Amino acid sequence: MADEQERVRLSGVWATAVGVARVRALETERENALFRDPPAQAFAAAGGLWPSSPPLPDDEAARRRRRAVSFSIVIRTKCLDDLLRRADASGVRQVVLLGAGMNSRAFRMDWPEGTRLFEVDTAAPLDFKASVLRQERAVARCERITVAMDLQEDWPGALAAAGHGPTLPTAWIAEGLLICLPEDAVELLPARISAQSDGADVGLAWRDRALRRGRSAGIGGVPVGLGDARRPGRLAGRARLGGRQPHPA
Repeated sequence: MADEQERVRLSGVWATAVGVARVRALETERENALFRDPPAQAFAAAGGLWPSSPPLPDDEAARRRRRAVSFSIVIRTKCLDDLLRRADASGVRQVVLLGAGMNSRAFRMDWPEGTRLFEVDTAAPLDFKASVLRQERAVARCERITVAMDLQEDWPGALAAAGHGPTLPTAWIAEGLLICLPEDAVELLPARISAQSDGADVGLAWRDRALRRGRSAGIGGVPVGLGDARRPGRLAGRARLGGRQPHPA
């Protein structure tokens, strides 16, 4: 990232998204990386998390938890990348990233011609992200449409107004989102996705607290859920990933 990029003070849920970008930047530098995410380093640098890193906790148990969280971020990124590639191969040309944060899939993945990718999040992270991408002169590899909307509000209406086609097959990604939403919003998620899709692949990733919520919502019981929105009560399936262990942050 250019030296003149101004660093910003991060706050709220979307500050966590910049921390996630740092984990992805570390994985990108690893020789046998499970994925490459070039914009991640720029996001982390703009948030003051690169090249410096947060101090490690003194407590060994806390350090292990941090490593485990970093590992889970890398694994879920790889799993959801694979989900999107399978959706592409099956002919899906519409993608929605709910709680897009510092997700750079529009810029780092190869998309078939005609793909439209919608990023839904609140204005603050989208504006921060836009400033970094402009500084980096990043060019999206598909038609990218941002939708500034709180996911506790009428995001389906905002998505429709932005041009999302509810009659088209859609790939949906909600990565690390459920932990950030209140229970009522989580419970509405399957029905809302189903109503906005004529057949869909769905990728959900969550941590323990959201997992408990997800069970009540019929979302499932594994850390990464992959499913079909035409069966909203059975959204989650099992995802397995082999290969080398990624770099711990």
